[in-house]
Amino acid sequence: MSTGDSWRNWSGLAAAHGIRTRTPATTDDVVAEVERARESGTTVKTAGTGHSFTPIARPEHTLLLPHGMTGLLAVDHPAGTATAWAGTRLKDLNAALARHGLALHNMGDIADQTLAGAISTGTHGTGGRTASLSAQAVALELVTGEGEVLRASARENPEVWEFGRLGLGALGVLTTVTFAVEPLFCLRATEQPMGWDEALARFDEMAAEHDHVDMYWFPHTDRMLTKRNDRLDVDPGDAEPLPRWRAWLDDDLLSNKVFGAQTALLNHAPAAVPRANRLAARLLGARTYSDVAHRVFTTSREVVFKEMEYAVPREVGLDVLREARRLIDASDLRISFPVEIRVAPADDVPLSTAYDRDSLYLAFHTHRGADHASYFSLIEAMLRAHGGRPHWGKLHTLGPDDVAALYDRRDEFVALRDRLDPDRVLTNDHLRRILGN
Repeated sequence: MSTGDSWRNWSGLAAAHGIRTRTPATTDDVVAEVERARESGTTVKTAGTGHSFTPIARPEHTLLLPHGMTGLLAVDHPAGTATAWAGTRLKDLNAALARHGLALHNMGDIADQTLAGAISTGTHGTGGRTASLSAQAVALELVTGEGEVLRASARENPEVWEFGRLGLGALGVLTTVTFAVEPLFCLRATEQPMGWDEALARFDEMAAEHDHVDMYWFPHTDRMLTKRNDRLDVDPGDAEPLPRWRAWLDDDLLSNKVFGAQTALLNHAPAAVPRANRLAARLLGARTYSDVAHRVFTTSREVVFKEMEYAVPREVGLDVLREARRLIDASDLRISFPVEIRVAPADDVPLSTAYDRDSLYLAFHTHRGADHASYFSLIEAMLRAHGGRPHWGKLHTLGPDDVAALYDRRDEFVALRDRLDPDRVLTNDHLRRILGN
């Protein structure tokens, strides 16, 4: 396509116009585009499905779309690994792995992202031996800002692998990713409403006793929805998923269509938000079912929203949640979306939100049509005061000095970027803001 194309991310918060768009089909195609940009003094970015709320993938000159580089490339059963093109969507990788009797260990609740986008921004789930997809990546291939193709793992170009697992798109254009995988397994999901006090009193116990725990607090209420997932030693064919009618009622009609219409209307009637939240919380029912892991981990999200998520040290996490509630209650804000609470064990990915510390995640959302600025600004200041680290694909206001204060290996990352992309072919305004020039 010619210059004059446009791009917009899923939430509508980032857009670009007058850009040049290409859809490479091979690594050589990517190399050619990077070399072209370098020679012309322009930049090139890859954007997948646009699920980052920040403009981290916003192109300035040339946009590479990943749709021509998708699919599973290789499975190594003895090694427990699987390699796919980096443009593959998570949902498609899940389906392909399942056909081979394999699964990822953990993942978040949205599966529309590409592999490159998911690991480059630190997409994560909750609990498990590791929560983030970046920490499950054992090898990768990328094209540097000089057009060099590098393969990286713990043994080959180890520094590129170490930082490239969560590289913010600043170290190279990812072309393939290799994940550690395991035999396909089932999860039993137990979803149960609880009161605020009970949920917080039992949270540590639940997190210790169950493989994956997730909670949602409805602002302006005392109600939580708790989700506990446990691994089952059963054949996937013996799983007991929700009846189709119940899945349609709960997850399609109520959680998407009704919730989307309700929150859109509440943008124009904020005074009704507390009453609507109390009603929604009271209508929640308990349910238990089992299915293959990726069908339990992930949900369909049709309602477009805006999001900020921070990871705080696990030991202060619940106190930070309590403080967030006090701030919301003391303000005149009316928040129609739940606050999500998850946990993650420490990992070894240098720019991961869970790097070198057990973490508790707090995610704050608004409807796409609501003004998020006052809400997120109020909460972000408090989260940062507690050493919070933002999800790289979600809204935050960090600058280079803030990143350096939160990540003690930030200078190593920047030095590697300087080596792999000395001419800043792979940059944009957002990366300049958080990493410096």
